[in-house]
Amino acid sequence: VDIQNSCHVFTDLLNLFEYPSPSLDEAALEAEVNGNWTPQEKALHEARLKAKAKRRVRKSSSRSESLSESLSGELADGDSHSPKGKVPVPNDRKSRTGKGRGLPKKGGAGGKGVWGAAGMVYEVEEPDVKDPNYDEIAQGDTVYATVVPELDERELEKTVNPIVQEYFEHGDTKEVQMLLKELNLGHHKYEFSSLAVSLSLEGKASHRELTSRLLRDLVGKELSESDMARAFDKILKELPDLMLDTPEAPQMLGQFIARAIADHALPLAFLDRYKGKVDCDHARAALDRAAVLLSMKREMVRLDNVWGVGGGLRPVKHLVKEMNFLLKEYLVSGEVKEAERCLRDLEVPHFHHELVYEAVVMVLESKGDTAVKMMCKLLQAFWKIGLITVDQMNRGFQRVYDELPEINLDVPHAHSIMESFTDLCYQESVITKQLRDSCPSRGRKRFVSEGDGGLIKN
Repeated sequence: VDIQNSCHVFTDLLNLFEYPSPSLDEAALEAEVNGNWTPQEKALHEARLKAKAKRRVRKSSSRSESLSESLSGELADGDSHSPKGKVPVPNDRKSRTGKGRGLPKKGGAGGKGVWGAAGMVYEVEEPDVKDPNYDEIAQGDTVYATVVPELDERELEKTVNPIVQEYFEHGDTKEVQMLLKELNLGHHKYEFSSLAVSLSLEGKASHRELTSRLLRDLVGKELSESDMARAFDKILKELPDLMLDTPEAPQMLGQFIARAIADHALPLAFLDRYKGKVDCDHARAALDRAAVLLSMKREMVRLDNVWGVGGGLRPVKHLVKEMNFLLKEYLVSGEVKEAERCLRDLEVPHFHHELVYEAVVMVLESKGDTAVKMMCKLLQAFWKIGLITVDQMNRGFQRVYDELPEINLDVPHAHSIMESFTDLCYQESVITKQLRDSCPSRGRKRFVSEGDGGLIKN
């Protein structure tokens, strides 16, 4: 207790020296020193001390605020243009370093994602020698170009096959030239010709005709005569392997060589290089075939018909003659497969109604039932494999129906034969019921007259 009292006395003495108190405080201090404290006086004295402490804190804070205001006023009077004398505004983007004239950055063209003001043209900047990325060699006339990697043998075959197969469908050589310009064949350029010829050997005669035209158009533009010669040299070496899939490959290759020489796609001395230097019998047969074809055509006239006239380009009379020969050969041999192969080789699916017409006319002009059964069997086979469509079948029979009166002049029993043949074809599911019912019937003689009383004549 004595220690606490002594501490309180010391604190009050300090306050009295720093902040002079009125006379009441002095009397209390004397009472405290003499030790004449009552409990009420002691509590009152502590309350007074707490109030003094609060007043002291308030005074010190007010003094610091007044000091800062005085300093700011002095700075403002000394330099009126300094931004430090201004009260800071929230979200103010102007510079506070005292530099600049207070204008917007980059003249108002420094927004996000903006390179400059509207209409501003930037000049070409000269490269800086001190730039660590400076390259003396690259500072010359630099040319930028798209580099296409060269195709290897595997990629070449995968790329060329779709191009050739698509060409067999549209027959446009300019499109093939455009596609080849986009490819970097490199030193494998000659292999395009060899792949095209190999694919055409497995195809139809029309495909081989298109391939010959393609080789003729590519020489001088995408390929040279030396490239074409290298291509045929490669095919001659691979001829034994090609014969496994196409036994007639030597004769076809000979026709390709003759056509290429006639079209000036191969040099004239191509055959002379192989005289007496060929060990393979198949290659010798191909070269002999080419020599024979070229000797038959004097003045080097183009061998345009070496593959025949393909598909719908053939004259109608020629197609009719070929179909008649096909049907006559079938009546003799009875081989449906051979007749199917011959019809497919003609490549005229839109003209198959002519085959149906010629077959029905042969049935009407034949004697006996052999031709009727054989023709019904042939039409049934073509119908089942889809070689002759229902439209072509109906069109062929309808043509016979329309010309039946004229045929009847040469064949008196044409109507009865036609009725029996249509019934047989309907039973074998070759024609529809509607087509059978539309078969014209000849008017029959009346066996009962009006005046006979319904009696049948003997």
